[in-house]
Amino acid sequence: MSTKVGFNAIVSEPVFVNSETMILRVKPDGWELPDYSPGQFTILGLPGRAPRIPAPLADVELEPPDPDKFIMRAYSVASSSKHKEYLEFYITLIRSGTLTPRLFALKGGDGIYMGQKMRGLFTLTDTPEDMNLILMGTGTGLAPYMSMIRTFLKASAPRRFAIVHGARHSWDLGYRSELSMLARLVDHFDYVPVISRPSEETIPWKGETGHVQDVWKRGVIARRWGMKPTPENTNVFLCGNPNMIKAALKILKKDGFREHTRKQPGEIHSEKWW
Repeated sequence: MSTKVGFNAIVSEPVFVNSETMILRVKPDGWELPDYSPGQFTILGLPGRAPRIPAPLADVELEPPDPDKFIMRAYSVASSSKHKEYLEFYITLIRSGTLTPRLFALKGGDGIYMGQKMRGLFTLTDTPEDMNLILMGTGTGLAPYMSMIRTFLKASAPRRFAIVHGARHSWDLGYRSELSMLARLVDHFDYVPVISRPSEETIPWKGETGHVQDVWKRGVIARRWGMKPTPENTNVFLCGNPNMIKAALKILKKDGFREHTRKQPGEIHSEKWW
């Protein structure tokens, strides 16, 4: 990666969902945010000399060979594409990584590099406006869905939206308050949080348990909608853990859904994050 980059944006005070997940807002400094489609991503970067939170003792990071070289990674945007003041990112800490420990050390007012181009095809561009949408994700795979919901969800619409978000614990469910409120206010929007370790909850969990794909197998969305999601009326988006995506693809294909490609339109859109 070229070293001929520098700080071109400023971070707001980070909001920590828990010790390993945060919401980061970044404002452009001296330039305007471009137009983009919800679901797209851009680049964040910090130099190797930037402060970082401590690495695990078993995996101490070596001093970067070039401390002025910027470490770059791609992150999906979580904010509405109609909002032009800042971009919001939903980020998980990888303690042995090179960039996220530096992102987690940021404070309000700190400088950062942010890409000025948006990329990615994981958008609603190819979904007919009258098709219902089920947005299934794990962890920070929720980020592109937040951008979609914040941009396109309206009080009245010809289609239904549902977000199915999986995490280990209830305290790992970022944006839970916002999504729960939307589900109460908007009749055609459903939010289904699901956790995989209910036995570790301090307060008994009364919601869905297991994995994201289990929600489909149990027919949770069908019961909430009062109708079965089919390839004729619904598109499904998958984002996050590749194991979840693999399992969900297998189940959806048995129900007649097809993977979407540029050459062959289908009803399943997926994006693996690692």
